[in-house]
Amino acid sequence: MGFNWLYVNPIHEPGVSGSLYAIKHYDRVHPAFRPKGSLDARLSCLEPTVHQVVRCGLAPMMDLVINHTAIDSPLVDQHPEWFVRDQEGRVAHPFAVDPNDPARKTVWGDLAEIDNRRSSDREGLWEYWGRVLDAYLSIGIKGFRCDAAYKVPVELWQFLIARARQQRPDVLFWAENLGCTPEETRALRSAGFQFVCNSSKWWNFSDEWCLDQHEEFKDLPSIAFPETHDTQRMARESGGREDIQRQRYVLAAVFSSGLMMPIGYEFGFQESLHVVQTSPADWEVPHWDLQPFIRAVNQWKLADPLWQGEGTLCRRFVEYPHLCLLERRSLGSPGRWGLICVHLGQDQACEVDCHRFGTLPAMPELTRLSYLDRSPGPLPLPSRVRLSPSEIVVIS
Repeated sequence: MGFNWLYVNPIHEPGVSGSLYAIKHYDRVHPAFRPKGSLDARLSCLEPTVHQVVRCGLAPMMDLVINHTAIDSPLVDQHPEWFVRDQEGRVAHPFAVDPNDPARKTVWGDLAEIDNRRSSDREGLWEYWGRVLDAYLSIGIKGFRCDAAYKVPVELWQFLIARARQQRPDVLFWAENLGCTPEETRALRSAGFQFVCNSSKWWNFSDEWCLDQHEEFKDLPSIAFPETHDTQRMARESGGREDIQRQRYVLAAVFSSGLMMPIGYEFGFQESLHVVQTSPADWEVPHWDLQPFIRAVNQWKLADPLWQGEGTLCRRFVEYPHLCLLERRSLGSPGRWGLICVHLGQDQACEVDCHRFGTLPAMPELTRLSYLDRSPGPLPLPSRVRLSPSEIVVIS
């Protein structure tokens, strides 16, 4: 499908909850991920799989979780000074506060919060994380999605990223910063990450917050996505609408530097991924097959510098009530720009007069991105364009 990275969630032996993110042993592989019939739990048992991923032309990436462990991790007893404690001296649990409702607090009781900042044995703790990172690199992992990166001191990320690049200069670090404050994202600028996340998945195509964030953080390459393992499936959210499935993938492609989708998006899977319960037995009967479409969009994005990098995005206001018109300019290729036209109507097609969009690129061409697998490449822009429900086209 034209992807160049394969990202997997944590592969470690979990704690009592069974959650992939409740890591009990950093040096042991989850029983479900070990080679069939093998009792070998060492990380090295995954080397053949990692090497096969590379032979397929993909770079392997995995989750790096260093802000907490499972509550029943041996580290809790072996190194009590590594963990945050409450007023009674008990191990603290990580939590999250809903930014829209501070009274809503989610506490993860299966997790123990690491004290990466103030531990009395901070040097020993950081060296432990360094050895964990060394072990991942040794089996061929080439990139890391750093879970809840904003909960870890920037200085620790600087230490780990520098250490990793001494061994593998091309190693990639991606900060998972969803749900944090703008101040916390700003603090990540000096950590050395190549990518952060953006929140375009939740944008309603009208509120200003999404474009404001894009403008403020355009110096930080970001990754967009139509859904993740933490969200509801788009096919379920849309009521099984293939046109919306296409629309949200295209939006991720044109919004920022990188784009990601979880397995099953191409087939319209509707059951949410679960970090405890999901297994291969949950593979669903495909509702559709968007692999040719995804391949076409990915190849299109990789072929034109205008749609690479963060660029700049601003909204043009047009008279059509169900139309979102964005102007995108390239940061890497001065002078290159184009228009992204999103039809928000889900029930009826609409016909638009392109001259009402304002200034157009010189010798403009139209590309029907939502149906790139079915339509020819760019065509000269006609004066009027008919848009199908939920369709996205670009003019460049």
